[in-house]
Amino acid sequence: MRPGRMGAGIGGLGGFGLIAVLLLQLLGGGGGAIDPGFSQFQPAPAAEGPPLTEQAGDDLAQFTAFVVDDVQTFWAESFRKAGDDYEETELVLFEEAVDSGCGQASSATGPFYCPLDKLIYLDLGFFQELQNRFGAQGDFAHAYVVAHEFAHHVQNLQGTNERVRRAQQENPDDANKLSISLELQADCLAGVWSHSAFQDQLLESGDLEEALGAASAVGDDRIQEKTTGRVDPESWNHGSAAQRSQWFSRGYESGNPAECDTFE
Repeated sequence: MRPGRMGAGIGGLGGFGLIAVLLLQLLGGGGGAIDPGFSQFQPAPAAEGPPLTEQAGDDLAQFTAFVVDDVQTFWAESFRKAGDDYEETELVLFEEAVDSGCGQASSATGPFYCPLDKLIYLDLGFFQELQNRFGAQGDFAHAYVVAHEFAHHVQNLQGTNERVRRAQQENPDDANKLSISLELQADCLAGVWSHSAFQDQLLESGDLEEALGAASAVGDDRIQEKTTGRVDPESWNHGSAAQRSQWFSRGYESGNPAECDTFE
């Protein structure tokens, strides 16, 4: 991906260490649970690969800042065209642990969105884990992760998160199905932003394949097979590799948020 400008939307820049991404720990309640977008990895017995160097961490932080700026610029314009106001937020970079509005979280939680403080949290070491353990390589794989989390902010602003939470409480048997729909919609919205990045000539050859590779890598079936050796569809709450890449593609090809109704 070809950065054209550096964003100032990142708060809390810290050091950059290697993380082991663990199974999500739901923190808080009453709609304040940490979003589990990329937090379904089982513990690794040991960290794989060398830790991020200071220079690599700085470069990745700058690239992430560019993505944050471009994603928010896109959604602000999209909301404006729809007659609404987009409320900007920040991506908080942290190392090891962080206090969020939804409670304390560690790097083991993975990237997450907290609907209570409307902030996104990320340890950059997650990208190295994503590449080393699950084969999702390339800078646009990183951009996809960031765009997915900002899509959860868009869902929160539009009231989708709250509607899903209420529906899960009213119909507990449908809780996983609703969670999958929420995650797939965020993948689709990340694809919608990617469409705009393509139109702005920000993409390079292979970027789309990198994003699709990342979307597939975080499918529930791929993660379960990689970490436990078996696949249990009844326990899914994010969607399969095929579903995640399919909905990202739908958003990318259409460039239209209206095409992202995964609840139909």
